[in-house]
Amino acid sequence: MEWPQLIWILCYALVALGLCGYGLHRFTMIFLYWKHRHDIPKPKERFDDLPTVTVQLPIFNEAYVVRRLIQSVGELDYPKDKLQIQVLDDSTDDTVKICEEEVAKLRAKGLDIEVRHRVDRTGYKAGALEEGMRDAKGELIFILDADFVPPKGILHEMVHFFTDPKLGMVQTRWGHLNRGYSLLTKIQAMFLDGHLILEQTARSRSGRFFNFNGTGGIWRRACIEDAGGWQHDTLTEDLDLSYRAQLNGWRFVFLKDVVTPAELPVDMDGFKSQQHRWTKGSIQTCKKMLLRVWRSRVPLIIKMEATMHLTANFAYLLLGAMCVLIYPSDFRPQVAWYWAVLINVPIFVAASLSVSIFYAAAQRVIRPKKWLKEIIYLPLLLALGIGMSINNGKAVLEALFNKTSPFVRTPKYGIDRKKISWKGLRYSALKSVAPVFEVLFAVYFTVLIGLSISKGEWLSIPFLLLFQLGFAYVAWGSISQYLPAKWFRSANDQDEKEVVV
Repeated sequence: MEWPQLIWILCYALVALGLCGYGLHRFTMIFLYWKHRHDIPKPKERFDDLPTVTVQLPIFNEAYVVRRLIQSVGELDYPKDKLQIQVLDDSTDDTVKICEEEVAKLRAKGLDIEVRHRVDRTGYKAGALEEGMRDAKGELIFILDADFVPPKGILHEMVHFFTDPKLGMVQTRWGHLNRGYSLLTKIQAMFLDGHLILEQTARSRSGRFFNFNGTGGIWRRACIEDAGGWQHDTLTEDLDLSYRAQLNGWRFVFLKDVVTPAELPVDMDGFKSQQHRWTKGSIQTCKKMLLRVWRSRVPLIIKMEATMHLTANFAYLLLGAMCVLIYPSDFRPQVAWYWAVLINVPIFVAASLSVSIFYAAAQRVIRPKKWLKEIIYLPLLLALGIGMSINNGKAVLEALFNKTSPFVRTPKYGIDRKKISWKGLRYSALKSVAPVFEVLFAVYFTVLIGLSISKGEWLSIPFLLLFQLGFAYVAWGSISQYLPAKWFRSANDQDEKEVVV
């Protein structure tokens, strides 16, 4: 065997081993969920005198959803004398006026509600939360992003857990207001269901570290302060604070069966922007917290799980490397057929198959009567994950090389019906050069499929098709946003859009 071949084989084997490792971790999450599925958390006791709760609503340019948010918060079933509402508004558009109008209505009804408008966005969301804490009256802090719609009785579902003095945070599961809006939202919902139903439940009930999801949860104020408060040196201030608090001994609870509905991004660039921020922030938090975790006195099993949790997004770099290495793996004549079996089959079982089983299991839990209809989207879910490897791999590299970037909000449009188009609405996500590379990779894998057919490499074609479909779908989702809006909506859509706005 020549040296170039040996180097390629070693690189390919290392990448495959890494992907298999993260794939096998998903089986661990399934096992932990199954083992603890009946360990439903319950409050130790119930408050005779309810604690004061401060509801914080961090907002930046959310004209399409902020009215819905404030109105739903105003309907919370909780004693008025025990409830404070802070609208933490950093907006620079007419969101400011909408907030003031809705807050005035609720204040007239006797609610303790105020708008805190910042013109200096220092710290972005973390900075707004930090500033709101200065005047927060509540011993408990309920945080909601702009696209969430809390049920009326949700506070009563959570507050009684805080009768445990060592409990620092309670997180609810996100629901999806617009799950069926499009193929993209259906797949996003499946991604989030896997994380929220299996991972968060498994980690919470087995005593592993898990994280606040940024919204839809209540913090004990003393826990936030003890952990060092909100810090904005990462783009995932929620993950950062969660690890600092748990390292200080605070316990968290995840309520799988308590749901706070929210809106999913309806456009590809919005989804990519959200994923870029989450991915980059998680790696920033990994760099900040992983050594602290290993230097702490927490059990080894928690350290190992925290390592898999904080490093999970490195898998996108491995996927990118696989895209480069896959050509010689299929077409170098010196490589025998049994090499493809020894490498590709384990990758398929431990990586691709584990992902399919993981998300199928989540759908089986959440939609027991309809889950078979949902799993037909699994090939598209796999393809989307592959297609996002350039966008998210770029985020990982930016975090590793300390490239600074602002907290870019995910555009939300108040859309929950299929007939409503988001085309032409004012907000847009951050643009990047990623679609150029996504198109190139789509073409690249199209060529590889043609070569596979010409050489009779039939077993490679399904594997290559996933890569081709993933990059083509993600690229088209971004490129289509530059095309005329009238191509994507009917004559009646304008009226529907106006109703939602």
